[in-house]
Amino acid sequence: MTHILLVEDDRSILTTLTAFLEAEGFAVKTASGQTKALELAAQGQFDLVLLDVSLADGNGFAVCKAIKAEYGLPVIFLTASGDEFSTVTGFELGADDYIAKPFRPRELISRIRNVLRLTGGSKGIITLGNVTVDTVRGTAAKSGQELFLSALEYRLLLTFLNHRGAVLTRTALLESIWDAAGEFVSDNTLTVYIKRLREKIEDDPQDPKLIRTVRGMGYRVD
Repeated sequence: MTHILLVEDDRSILTTLTAFLEAEGFAVKTASGQTKALELAAQGQFDLVLLDVSLADGNGFAVCKAIKAEYGLPVIFLTASGDEFSTVTGFELGADDYIAKPFRPRELISRIRNVLRLTGGSKGIITLGNVTVDTVRGTAAKSGQELFLSALEYRLLLTFLNHRGAVLTRTALLESIWDAAGEFVSDNTLTVYIKRLREKIEDDPQDPKLIRTVRGMGYRVD
């Protein structure tokens, strides 16, 4: 059984989401604040953490940083719709995915299973061809040689890995690499970052096999 730590300060969301997750076969423990969340993380063996940014005490960013450093657990942030800063900050701290409120419960289940598929049992190691990503350490390597990725390149790569098989539009990718300083990342900038990432991870950047272009739609990683 998959064990989930749900950290959320909205009592109604906490109750409703817990009931839904348990009905789907997950074992759930809950906390409304930072102190309780870290106490539970230290006591139990969890497979994944669902984490809100705003908590009754402390904040989700501090919880994510501590959980990643101590336990290396996969983390999905629950963020307010349109809150790009929280999304980017979460990725900077090692979050594996995020989902904006309000969300459809089935979409959340899909995100949970996708993250567990990518990280479960692999201690945070994700493989894509001859590229490996250590989500705990925040590093990437190709054929055993470390890749020197910028923060935005790394976030872009994680976005592709967390949505394998799905076609990601340029708009979705732009949202995922929103600049941490709050400056808008332009469409032209996205083109540059995809080109740079391909140059670092593809054997032949002119004929990419890992990050494929889906003409007229966006990009896909299989």
